Amino acid sequence: MGLGTGISAQTYARRRRQLMRMAGDDAILVLPSAPERVRSRDTHYPYRQDSDLWYLTGFGEPEAVLVLVPGRKHGESLLFCRERDPEREGWDGPRAGPDGVVERFGMDDGFPIEDLDEILPGLLEGRTRVYYHFGRDTDFDLKLIGWLNRVRAMMRMGAQPPHEFLELGHLLDEMRLFKSAEELRLMRRAADISVRAHQAAMRIARPGIREYELQAELERVFRASDAEPAYHSIVGAGGNACVLHYRANNGRARAGDLVLIDAGAEYRGYAADITRTFPVNGRFGKAQRVLHDLVAEAQAAALAQARPGVAYEAGHQAAVQTLTEGLLRLGLLKGKLEKNITDGSYKRFYRHKTGHWIGLDVHDVGEYRVDDQSRVLEPGMAFTIEPGLYIAPDDTTVAEKWRGIGIRIEDDVAITPVGHEVLTDGLARSADEIEEFMAAG
Repeated sequence: MGLGTGISAQTYARRRRQLMRMAGDDAILVLPSAPERVRSRDTHYPYRQDSDLWYLTGFGEPEAVLVLVPGRKHGESLLFCRERDPEREGWDGPRAGPDGVVERFGMDDGFPIEDLDEILPGLLEGRTRVYYHFGRDTDFDLKLIGWLNRVRAMMRMGAQPPHEFLELGHLLDEMRLFKSAEELRLMRRAADISVRAHQAAMRIARPGIREYELQAELERVFRASDAEPAYHSIVGAGGNACVLHYRANNGRARAGDLVLIDAGAEYRGYAADITRTFPVNGRFGKAQRVLHDLVAEAQAAALAQARPGVAYEAGHQAAVQTLTEGLLRLGLLKGKLEKNITDGSYKRFYRHKTGHWIGLDVHDVGEYRVDDQSRVLEPGMAFTIEPGLYIAPDDTTVAEKWRGIGIRIEDDVAITPVGHEVLTDGLARSADEIEEFMAAG
């Protein structure tokens, strides 16, 4: 049952069973596919399946709904999908169809998506709890309410409608937070492709190059490796590096500029997320190197906290302390360390957190806090570590040599039983390593 997703059919089945076990025998779980999105008039954005549906099935088609009915005698995993249609398939490519989802995707049963209206009320009947992502897809919310109302209207005839509605993310996000060996294999592949893409961009960098030329080189490597961008690649030269979610990518890198590239590949649904900041002419200036070294030191401090049993937040705290100490040492901040940290004055130069979970989504699901305490790291968790410093080009309160410098260093890390693995370790990181790599190019 080769699905071509890098995950076996047995694994998808095991995930569905685990989720149903957590939901309990009187529950029903409803997961619609992502809608197709129009880009303009009659062109669509490239289709990307809903991450949860993908996680539980490996099924990539639109217009589908997965319904899990724990303990149902006639089958627990049901997938509603588009029927086979030679005419449409001639335009849009092959479909699995209801039979195909049983044969190839290991479902207990497949139904035409058109029959959802007829069949779902009967599946809801007699179940006490509905698990669903409320508020994610307004159109589907309304349909679900309609089906529930149909069951409620039959109460006089003894029908029992569900009376509890629960957030599906509460169960599923916890499962997705812990990456299996199979998932980590795909994440390493996404990371390796991303490393090669960053290397390719560094190799062609030279004064005068346009940001979009660097973006094109990155994304050429993604596609040539059977991957695609996991998010909109950020390529910011000079002062553009100070815009955290810079999107234009149309500026020119001048001699003496740093270029910040934040880009990652998505491979079989799994994302990588890497940032490097390098001098376009291959050599860091004095002020640039000082700040780059400081960000590297902050990243190392955060990485030292990446091991089982340590609070997730400890990494951010370590990075903030290192950056704030450095900013005080360089005279970019004034006063006492503790005060600068507690009143957040470091946020002038470091506005974001030090990382996020990563997996099927770049900013992956999972709680960062549990019972109002920072979550404790456990093996299988994967996240980014990405401290940075950004000094606006027009910040006249600091010495001129610092202005317009934006630096971020980001790697992807998985927690192991004994510590951590840096998935993106193959890419030059320190100022020396970057200069050496660019000189060899």
